[in-house]
Amino acid sequence: MRRLWLLFAQAVTIVLALYFVYSAVRPDWPRARPGTVQQLGTAAQPASTLVAAPAPTPSSFRTAAGRAMPAVVNILTSKAMPRQHPLLRDPYFKRFFGDREGDDEDDDQNSLGSGVIVSPEGYILTNYHVVEAADEIDVVLADGRKASAKLVGTDPETDLAVIKIDLKQLPAIALGNVDQAKVGDVVLAIGNPFGVGQTVTMGIISALGRNNLHINHFENFIQTDAAINFGNSGGALIDTNGNLLGINSAIYSQTGGSVGIGFAIPVSTAKTVMESIIKSGHVVRGWIGVESQEITPELAQSFGLQRDSGAIIAGVVRNGPADKAGMKPGDILLSVEGKPVRDTNEMLNLIAQLEPGGKATMRVLRKNREADLSVTVGKRPLPRK
Repeated sequence: MRRLWLLFAQAVTIVLALYFVYSAVRPDWPRARPGTVQQLGTAAQPASTLVAAPAPTPSSFRTAAGRAMPAVVNILTSKAMPRQHPLLRDPYFKRFFGDREGDDEDDDQNSLGSGVIVSPEGYILTNYHVVEAADEIDVVLADGRKASAKLVGTDPETDLAVIKIDLKQLPAIALGNVDQAKVGDVVLAIGNPFGVGQTVTMGIISALGRNNLHINHFENFIQTDAAINFGNSGGALIDTNGNLLGINSAIYSQTGGSVGIGFAIPVSTAKTVMESIIKSGHVVRGWIGVESQEITPELAQSFGLQRDSGAIIAGVVRNGPADKAGMKPGDILLSVEGKPVRDTNEMLNLIAQLEPGGKATMRVLRKNREADLSVTVGKRPLPRK
């Protein structure tokens, strides 16, 4: 019996010795730890193979830009120079008088600008100063296609023009609602600055309804700090959904480059002008034949006025619509068709929106007494070239 016990003790000792030896050689041998539970069928993943959580996606306007960019085009215009006199090519003439400007026969003056396709039929909105006096107009699309364009009509008083190309499957931009735009909204400007190629810049709406800038006759600009440079003229100002808010038109700069003050013509104005040009070849506006003047504190004091809004009628065209209705110099125009007149710029815009041939009620202040005049609206004369 004692011998059996001895054999059992030796066997246990050998098994324990083998276990300790194996544990020393394989330290990763699974050991049960008190207080922990390990799920069956799973293994711990090494730290070196853990997949990091994806970083938050930063704000991006690529969707808006992607929607609008195909509809923004590059416009190249050229004006043929007059043919030179044969004497200018004579070497003896050049020896005594030197080279004269325009010595290259049929030399072209190339100009770069931008435009926006606003309908699948090929109508393109751009600035008047981009296509002014151009003999040839070429349009290059974002997809590389190129086509000659014909001039449909222009409106120098808003610096807008409409041209047309004949191509299939044209991408047209969606028109936005500028009335819902607010100062501080993010906007993107798309164009071809300095001819480097299509470019998108970002900024915000800095101001709305800018006027009295003496850029155009009718002004109601969107001001933005999105970079606008030479070649951006006629390009698109869009919202963060890719909808057209305005046509980039001008910048304020003392250096010629962008300093963060750019101006765009609202899409509401551009749409009205475009529809009128497509319909009749030019813009039809109302006119009553008056010259106006702003109410200044000095004028208000001299006239004994208790108000600083309205427009003083400084002159009346003889036998014009206002003259026939009884309007006189010195009258203060207070409202047009019930819409208040705050200044001369608003007066021009309200009268221009009237339908020629129709009658409009205008309220004037004369010698501290208000009166309503019924004016038969005339047609605004086309601007002189």
